Amino acid sequence: MSEITALYADEDGEIYDMPGFAGMGRTGRTNVPLTPEDLVPLPESADLMFLPGRNAVGISPEGEVLPIVGRAVAAILPAGYTRLYLPAYERGDDAERLPLYGYTAVVVYRDALYAAAVYTDENDKWDPLHYNTKDLKKLVKRTQKELPRNRIVEQVAGCSLKWHCCTAQNLFYRRWEAGIPTSPVCNANCFGCISLQPAECCPSPQQRITFRPTPQEIAEVGIYHLSVAPDGIVSFGQGCEGEPSLAADNIAEGIRLIRQKTQRGQINMNSNAGYTEGVKKIVDAGLDSMRVSIISAREEGYDAYYRAGYRLEDVKRSIRYALEHGVYVSLNLLYFPGFNDREEELAAWQAFFRELPVQMIQVRNLNVDPDAFLDIMPEPEGRAVGTRMFLEELHREFPQLVIGSFSHYIEG
Repeated sequence: MSEITALYADEDGEIYDMPGFAGMGRTGRTNVPLTPEDLVPLPESADLMFLPGRNAVGISPEGEVLPIVGRAVAAILPAGYTRLYLPAYERGDDAERLPLYGYTAVVVYRDALYAAAVYTDENDKWDPLHYNTKDLKKLVKRTQKELPRNRIVEQVAGCSLKWHCCTAQNLFYRRWEAGIPTSPVCNANCFGCISLQPAECCPSPQQRITFRPTPQEIAEVGIYHLSVAPDGIVSFGQGCEGEPSLAADNIAEGIRLIRQKTQRGQINMNSNAGYTEGVKKIVDAGLDSMRVSIISAREEGYDAYYRAGYRLEDVKRSIRYALEHGVYVSLNLLYFPGFNDREEELAAWQAFFRELPVQMIQVRNLNVDPDAFLDIMPEPEGRAVGTRMFLEELHREFPQLVIGSFSHYIEG
C-alpha cells in the first residue's frame, strides 16, 4: 500500500496500474520520482485523460526510468488545487499538440488514485456540485424573459449551457460572481488563449463574443445581478472575450449607471492590464477590484507568452495606479511546474512584490501542451526550486499576501 505505482492507458482508453513500476511526475522537461508528500487523494470532481502519442513512464524494479507500453495518463483537477508535477511521459515523434487542459501527474497510492497537487484555496462557491443543475435551463429562460433583447444575457446563456462556464451560470442562479463579457478584441496574442486559437493549433474551449455591448446593456445586467445576489460580484474580462480595458468607455459609463441604482456588491475586472489609459478610466469610474493575468515578472518570459502590443512595464503602471486608488488587486498567476519556480523567476517575483504590494495571488494551473509551452519560453538560467518552496518563499517574505485560487468577496 505504501508504494507509488505508475498508471497507463491502453488503446481503448482503459486505465491500468503497472505493478512494480514506481509512479513519476514531470517538472519542465524532466521526469522525477514522486514522494507521498507530493500527493493528495484525487478529488471526486477531477477527470482522467490519456495523452495520445505519449508513452507512460515509471521506475522499474531495478531502478531504471523506462517507458511503459501504454499511453500516459493525466488528471484534470478542479479549481482550488495547484498541481506540483505534470504527468511523466516520453513523447513520440509524431505526437500532435494536446488540447488546452491543466495536465497533472496521477498515480496509485494506498490502493487509490492520488494526484501530485496541493490544495491552495477552500471555497465552496466553486464546487462543481453547485453548477450544471437540472433546473439551469429553466433559470436561463427566466432571465432571458426578464432582460429581453440584452445581448450579454444571450452570450452568457450560451456559455452556461454549451461551455458550462460557472461564472456565466451564476447570473442565472442569482448569486456570487457573474461575468459580463464586453470586448471582442484583445491587445495580446496569448499562447494559451482559451477563446481564440489559430486553426493549426487546437480547439478553444470557449467562443469569443462578436459584438460590443452598450453601457446600457452592461448596466442592465450589473444592476440585475448586484441587486439580488448574495456576495454579489460582476466581472468584466471573461474567458469568452478579449481584453476588457479596450472597451473602457462603455465599461466606465456602465459602472456609473450601475452605481446610480445600487451600491451593493463588488465590481471586478479581469485584465492583462496592458492598456493603462483604459484601466485608469475604469478605475476612476468606481472599480472595486482587479485581477491581472500574468505568467512572469521578467520581460523575457512575459513577452514570450503574451506576444502583446504592450510591455510588462505598462502592466506595472496599471497595477500601481489601481493600488493608489484603493482598488483591491490580485494576480491571476498562470502556473507551470518547472517554469514559474525557476530561481530567476522567483527572484523576479520577490522584486515585483517589493515594488507593487498587491493583496493576493491566485495560482492557476496553466492549460497548455507542456512541450509546446516550453518550446516558446526562455531556456532556464537556474534550477527549479519546486512549487512548494516557490509558494513558501513568497509567503515567508510577504506574509500579508493572500495565496489562493479564487476571487474573494471583499467585505465593506
